Amino acid sequence: MNRKIKLIWDFKGPVSLQTAQHHCVHLKEFAAIEKLHYYEVNHLEISEMHSTAFITVDEINMKTFRDALKPHRGELG
Repeated sequence: MNRKIKLIWDFKGPVSLQTAQHHCVHLKEFAAIEKLHYYEVNHLEISEMHSTAFITVDEINMKTFRDALKPHRGELG
C-alpha cells in the first residue's frame, strides 16, 4: 500500500489567503501538465496573517512534486 504525503506551502501577510488560493490553481495546473495523480489540492486559513496551500499525493510521486515545486514542508497525509 502506498502512503499519502501532504506537501505544504506557507504564506504570511495580509493577503496570505488570496495567495494560498491562487497557489492551488498552479498546483492543479502542474499536476495536469505532468499527468500526475493527486488526491486533494486545497488551502487553509490558519489566521488573518497565515494561510497554507497543500496537495496530497502518493509517496511514489512525492519527489516529482517536491523537486519541481519546492514545498516548505510535508507530512504524512
